[in-house]
Amino acid sequence: MPLKLELKQGDRIIINGAVLEAASPHTKIIVHNQAAILRAKEILSEDQAVTPATRVYYALQSAYLFPDHADKYLVQFSEYVQQYLIACPSAVDIVENIKDEISQSKLYQALKHARELVIHQQGVLHEFEQQLAELADEDEIDWEENTNQPSDPN
Repeated sequence: MPLKLELKQGDRIIINGAVLEAASPHTKIIVHNQAAILRAKEILSEDQAVTPATRVYYALQSAYLFPDHADKYLVQFSEYVQQYLIACPSAVDIVENIKDEISQSKLYQALKHARELVIHQQGVLHEFEQQLAELADEDEIDWEENTNQPSDPN
């Protein structure tokens, strides 16, 4: 069954590694065969892959878009995902879902789960920031209590 894509002027998509950009206000593309397709909102540039979860996503994205080099990118994926799990073991269920999809050669579905990993990372970082803020507040209170006490004359 063909896939029909409608793009606005300036929208970009990647099909089998080729970046396509809509040059007119209303562009329609019909893809009649199996192809690796990512819309702009799903694409992560190498420069954006700066966190552990985004590196996992980028490696999977590359394996999906460049099947001739998928083995290389899947090795990178394995390394990055192991590093992520060491730092954040609470993501094990998400990682298992990603690995299940990869084992079935469903790289696009694996990418969807990798987006969940990026969201998970954002949540973990947000919690960490809150904990740091609470600790900073506690330290500030301790500091104020220690500096406001009368000094011992002895």
